[in-house]
Amino acid sequence: MTEKTEKNLAYAFAAESKAAERNKAFAQKAEDEGYTQIARLFRAVSDAESVHARKFLMLMRGKIGTTEENLETAFQNEIRANVDEYPKLIKDASDEDAKPALTAFSQSRDVESRHAELYKRALNDMMEERETDYYVCQVCGYVNEAEAPEKCPICGAVREKFKKVV
Repeated sequence: MTEKTEKNLAYAFAAESKAAERNKAFAQKAEDEGYTQIARLFRAVSDAESVHARKFLMLMRGKIGTTEENLETAFQNEIRANVDEYPKLIKDASDEDAKPALTAFSQSRDVESRHAELYKRALNDMMEERETDYYVCQVCGYVNEAEAPEKCPICGAVREKFKKVV
């Protein structure tokens, strides 16, 4: 595969991933406004865009490794986001007094740190075949093991705002 094709696959993966997430958000808005059929359409197209994204990702050389390699990559990506990327975004939002963005960036940075902890633990426990349930805060993305907490340690959301991952 040529370098140009690799670059195009990366571009298509990013575009399809963004489209999938955007359509999920559109679906939620349509649902909130009582347009259940339109919400269903947005969810269907979101799912289709995810299929495209996965296909492009699988075609990109070196992006999917063994589970152990993938855990290590995911761990490093979380650390990089926490240390290199979010501090810049937080500074810019603070400089511009963009409070909602500042809150979102700060919460995301803090959650990335938690994700790194979970990946590191999974790497260490991989051979033990330990099983646990995960609960995701639907407000900020915090992940808790075993059960949903009474209150999210990052954003303060109540237990009912956590979704069990199946």
